[in-house]
Amino acid sequence: MQITASAVSLNVADPQASAQFLIDHLGFTEKMAADGFVALSRADAGMDVIYLRTGLGSFKPARIGGSAGEGLLIVFVVDDIDREYDRLRAEGVPIETPIETEEWGERYFQMTDPNGVVIQLVQWVC
Repeated sequence: MQITASAVSLNVADPQASAQFLIDHLGFTEKMAADGFVALSRADAGMDVIYLRTGLGSFKPARIGGSAGEGLLIVFVVDDIDREYDRLRAEGVPIETPIETEEWGERYFQMTDPNGVVIQLVQWVC
């Protein structure tokens, strides 16, 4: 097997709102879109992000078609966490968790998109 691309797909009430958040604040671009569907990419992200509107009849398997699950984070590693934190705060992005540094060298903060999806930026400082 050869994997040629990766993506995470999330069910949200308003796919366009979550997509616009990543476009406006994290530099993603829209790859494709249709009613209830938006796919985003960024060359250096290592994966695409897909948003699907909750309740789409085409979603399979239907038993998992609800909202994005509890405990789910989208995590991106960055090279200057402090710069990104200052920039995003200045842009008015809702910060869920201010910058923290874990004893194992993970320096991070978390923000929340318009659908409540938590996005975490990380810099490894060990």
